[in-house]
Amino acid sequence: MIDQSDLKASIGAGILTEAQAASLTALSLSRQGAREGLSAGDEPFELFRGFNEIFIMVGLGIIATGWVGLMTAMVVASIERFQTLIALQTLVTAGLIWLLAEYFIRRRRMVGPAIMLSLLFAGNAAFGLAQWFAQVFMVARQDFSSLVFPGVLTVLAMVLFWLRFKVPFALALIALGLFVVSLLAAATRSGTPQSITDVFVFSGEGGFAWITLALGLAVFAVAMLFDSSDPHRVTRRSAQGFWLHVVAAPAIVNTVALSLLSSGIAGANGILLGFLALIAVVAIVIDRRSFLMAAIGYIVGVAATTFTGDNVMWLIFALGVSMLLLGAFWERIRAVILQVLPLAGLRRYLPPSV
Repeated sequence: MIDQSDLKASIGAGILTEAQAASLTALSLSRQGAREGLSAGDEPFELFRGFNEIFIMVGLGIIATGWVGLMTAMVVASIERFQTLIALQTLVTAGLIWLLAEYFIRRRRMVGPAIMLSLLFAGNAAFGLAQWFAQVFMVARQDFSSLVFPGVLTVLAMVLFWLRFKVPFALALIALGLFVVSLLAAATRSGTPQSITDVFVFSGEGGFAWITLALGLAVFAVAMLFDSSDPHRVTRRSAQGFWLHVVAAPAIVNTVALSLLSSGIAGANGILLGFLALIAVVAIVIDRRSFLMAAIGYIVGVAATTFTGDNVMWLIFALGVSMLLLGAFWERIRAVILQVLPLAGLRRYLPPSV
């Protein structure tokens, strides 16, 4: 094993530069943090690294609550300058969140506070920009055209936040923001979706399902770019891919699944199970349980609340059994599939089989 004294000796001998030694140390610590305590082949997942992060997140939540109350009181006290005060409040709040992010994200490298600060930054940007640009009376009449521009600005603000802090969860917020903006833009031309199923069903009016599917495939492609650059899942790029898969899976799978469930065609459940089996193979090959879980979880939730009948319940039961079996024998199943499929040169972009 190479320790710090070996690295210092290699710098003195001219084998490594200080920058190279620092990069090697950072990689070693990153791998230890990402894989420590995980069995071989498991997928890294981290929401926080200790109770101190939870403590800080609670503190951030309390501060945010108090700050919103103070700013609301200020606006109410000077209602004649409503928009000016909202703009000032948004800018000041964004600056404070940015300063907190500099400390807790860039300096302390905390995971939980990074997620919460990303949510606070996105929420502040969305609220402030909507208050400044949106037309309340148009929204009340279900005309959402005035929300598209502030939505685009919110996404751009989150892109800047991500470029600075590289928070993986922020990428998921960017992807969700793109979904919202695209659906709002479609709604301005075709009207508001009548229900959540219209967003995922091809037969629904407005073409919302086609937008959802296209964006889902695009987000999945970006997630695979991150994954292929870090097949061993030891750097932050893996976490970026993780959150993008969580967003992409419901968009892709549920568009097909809910379209089949609502189609009424004979054998729709069988076709759906075949499609989910294909998705499961994709998830196993790329070694992303998160992709499959997000897809199946959303299908079960929507199917259980939207559709009725014994066939749907049997489908939900079968999905649950499938998830248990995959969770118990994931590595073995993956090893067999990778041996069978003719992946050729693509294998170097995939996590190695255990």
